[in-house]
Formats: sequence, structure tokens, C-alpha cells
Amino acid sequence: MTSTVPNAVQHTDAAAEPITMFGPDFPYAYDDFLAHPAGIGQVPATAHGTEVAVIGGGLSGIVAAYELMKMGLKPVVYEADQIGGRLRTVGFDGCDPGLTAEMGAMRFPPSSTALQHYIDLVGLETKPFPNPLSPATPSTVVDLKGESHYARTIDDLPQVYRDVMDAWNRCLEEGADFSDMNRAMRERDVPRIREIWARLVEKLDNQTFYGFLCDSDAFKSFRHREIFGQVGFGTGGWDTDFPNSILEILRVVYTEADDHHRGIVGGSQQLPLRLWDREPQKIVHWPLGTSLSSLHDGEPRPAVIRMNRTAGNRITVTDATGDIRTYPAAIFTGQSWLLLSKVDCDDTLFPIDHWTAMERTHYMESSKLFVPVDRPFWLDKDESTGRDTMSMTLTDRMTRGTYLLDDGPDRPAVICLSYTWCDDSLKWLPLSPAERMDVMLKSLGEIYPDVDIRKHVIGNPVTVSWENEPYFMGAFKANLPGHYRYQRRLFTHFMQDRLPADRRGLFLAGDDISWTAGWAEGAVQTALNAVWGVMHQFGGATDPTNPGPGDVFDDIAPVELPED
Repeated sequence: MTSTVPNAVQHTDAAAEPITMFGPDFPYAYDDFLAHPAGIGQVPATAHGTEVAVIGGGLSGIVAAYELMKMGLKPVVYEADQIGGRLRTVGFDGCDPGLTAEMGAMRFPPSSTALQHYIDLVGLETKPFPNPLSPATPSTVVDLKGESHYARTIDDLPQVYRDVMDAWNRCLEEGADFSDMNRAMRERDVPRIREIWARLVEKLDNQTFYGFLCDSDAFKSFRHREIFGQVGFGTGGWDTDFPNSILEILRVVYTEADDHHRGIVGGSQQLPLRLWDREPQKIVHWPLGTSLSSLHDGEPRPAVIRMNRTAGNRITVTDATGDIRTYPAAIFTGQSWLLLSKVDCDDTLFPIDHWTAMERTHYMESSKLFVPVDRPFWLDKDESTGRDTMSMTLTDRMTRGTYLLDDGPDRPAVICLSYTWCDDSLKWLPLSPAERMDVMLKSLGEIYPDVDIRKHVIGNPVTVSWENEPYFMGAFKANLPGHYRYQRRLFTHFMQDRLPADRRGLFLAGDDISWTAGWAEGAVQTALNAVWGVMHQFGGATDPTNPGPGDVFDDIAPVELPED
């Protein structure tokens, strides 16, 4: 078992295609598109060297800039903070530089196949991430209402946890055609995916995650719903998602995005940083040896403070130094709320319906705190019980989720003392890093009264609350009930032939524009959509043997719900 309450049906058909984030809203094979020897498209020679603004140096912005550069365009990247966005890897002052903490994205499912393309491209390695009860996790402790249970597999937990697992499986099967959809996605059966999803979108767009559970006879027990919320499946408790649209949750479970996670060895921020420095061997217009870094003399442009339209439907960008530049096309990859607050924008940048969609975007809060320790002491055995001294821990206490991360028994290690979302994250917001650590150690001390965690700490804690980060204001998008139409407007924005001529040229990308917010795969997919849009605007095209997302859009466009 890979989770406390696994993602429904266990698959044993070895001949089946591995699952990918292939739909269900837009079942396009981004991984095949990237792997095709013909490449992802080209622009006319007359466009070579033309500057395109890319606003935001997170993964989506860097992927978009890298692919534009390969086509012979000149991306101009603006970044307010540091390259990486929410792929942010930090060290600990005074400690071994190899000891790092992932403040943002830290675990990636194998279904993120477009993301994996770039991980492989830059030569990064991955390893299993120690989620609750995963094979990479020596042991897990589930601590609810003051009662702790030690487990290596779900079979070690009391029967009620298996009952909750069974209830979740039944709920998904009866309410969301789980097996049928999962099979269709594995087989990339687009007609079947669209048939199932069209019916579910119409039926469930107004439903919360919690309401979906309550509507199922399998979850008629409040106790079962409470345990499910606190312990959950895959990465832990999901009660913070209970108010969100059930469609968001179904996208995760259908694609197994919450299972079999892997971490990037050395830290996830290496991915955008290596793409920034990479000199592609297949490149148009630019000489071999060209990289994004060399096009920018080593540093991206600073924060964008204003965007407006000027004559000829061009996009004019003002940065924090006061420098003003005008572009025929631009890609905005930051959190969409920045366009409402940190960036002074003309209303003419987007149609009014798209502004409404951005204003309605709902972001989740999230906090983490890590401490460096002298060694993975948790692997020591308790002489009286034979159990690990400490375990990956899920609890209803303030810490909620505690993760133990090591690179071997004789090396310094890292503990993520707490990883929380939404209200649980807001509880930490007023506290300093030291105060946060004190509260966390007190909570964990109640679960492990004989373990002195503090004596193993060898450096100061590092922490983040993404809702308090000025260029993010939240961790990731999560649609509320009734938000499907808004998300469709944002995702389909790259199809600009459908927009008035005076609303074209500025493209949206980033994971909050995708259907799978909170996953790096969504950042990559929307970057590729935006690249296709820019290419199309410049009169370019994909190879006929490798149609891009815009070429096949009409055949697989997301379900359109009535507006009246």
C-alpha cells in the first residue's frame, strides 16, 4: 500500500498503459508532443530574434522561455524574486550545503510525464518520497484524539481505517465511475474520457468535496468522514479540501497524482535553474552555446510593475527600474492575483470575463517548517517495543503532517516538522520561526514523550507561509463549487483566434491556469499551450505529424457549461 487510504482500485494489469495526467478536461498527450522528433513547432524566419516578454521565472516561465528560444525567438524573462517560483530549495545556515529543504513543491507523481521530460532533459535524478505508509517510509504513526497507532502497512492499523479506505473506494466507484475513467485514461481513450467527464462536470460542478462524501451511503458515518479528513489518502489528511469542488479532487485521483511520489535529488529548484543555463543542441537562429542565461547576461529582468496595451495591439511592460519595453507578444506566468494588485494593468489586457475568472480564483494557504538534525535518529529502535524511535506522523494536533528525510544513516538529515494547509496554515502565521518550532516540538513531544528531538537539532529552522509571500499570496489554486466555467476561460485563453483582435497577444500560463493546480505538471502543460499560442500568432506551425494543443483543440476542447 502506498497511502493511508489508497486511491481506490489497485491496478494489476501489467499490459495497461501507465497513467498520466492525460485529461480528463483536456485529454492531450503533452508527453508525446514533447518526445516527437519533429519538435513542437517553428516560426517564420522573418520572426527570428523577435523579443517576447515572459513574466515570471518559475517553472512555467522558464519552460516557455526555453522553448521559445529554441524556435528562434528572443524571450525576455522578468522575475521579481528568484528563478524557480514555488520550486524553491533552501539550505540551512552553517550546515552542510547538501542539506536542503523544499519550501514549495517537494514530491512529484510518475503521472507528471511532461514534467519528467524536462527532469530527464537536464539530467536530474529522483528518488521515492516518504509519504504515509509508502514503501519508502520505514513506519508511520497515526495520532488522532490522543491515541496513536504505529504501522508499516495499512494492515497494522485498526479495522476502522480499512473501513474508511473501503468507503472511499466505494464512494469513488459509485459517484464518479472511477474504474471506468481510470481505465480510459490509461488507454488514452479520448471519446470515453470525454463521455464520462461531460456527464460528471454537469452533475458535480456545484458540489463540494465534503458534500460528495455525504451523498454517498458509504460515508454515512460521521466518524468515517472525520477520520478520512484527518488521515486521508496519499499524502495525508484532506479535510482542508472539504470546501473545494469535488471536480478538483477527482482530477487528482483519476490521474493517481497523489500516489507513488518521487522527490528530486538535490532539490527541485535545480530544474528551472538548469533549464536557465542549458545550451540546447537543436536550436534555430541562435548559435550553438546560446542559453537563456546568455541571452540575459546572466540575470532576468526585475519585477514587472505595469502592463498596458499600446498601438498595434502590442504589450508594453514597465519593470521596477522604470525601464519600458514593448512586445508583440507576452506570456504571464505568475499567480493571477498579481494582475489585480502588484501589477498596474489596463483593463484592455483581457476580456472582462477573464478578469472575472481571475478575481474568482481561490488560493489555498500552506505552511512548512524544516529543521536540520545530526542524523536520522528516528531509525533507532526502541528496546522495549522494537519499533522505530519516531515515524512519519499524521495527527490532528497543530503539526498535522511530519516528514522524515535522510540520505543515509551516518549523514545529517532533515525533519519537516509540520506541513499544513488553509486554516491549519493560518494558525502559524503570527508566529516567528522559533515560536513555530517550539509549538511543533511540544505537539510531537506529546506523541513521542521519550524522544528528545531538540537535542538532535543542529541549525536554525527554515519556514514559509505562502499566503504571506508578496509575489504569491497563496500556495496554489483550488476551485470552489461553481468555478468550472472560470477555470475553462483561463485554460482556453491561449486559443486567441476566438478573442477580439484588441485582446490578443498576452497569454496566461502557470499551474493556476491549468486544471491541475498545485502540480508542476500543470505549469509545464500551460507553458506549452502558451508557446503554441505565441508560435501561432507569429504565423508559425507545428509539423503535421506532431499537432500541438491548439491544432487539436476543437476535437478535445473542455466541456462547456451553459452561462445562463
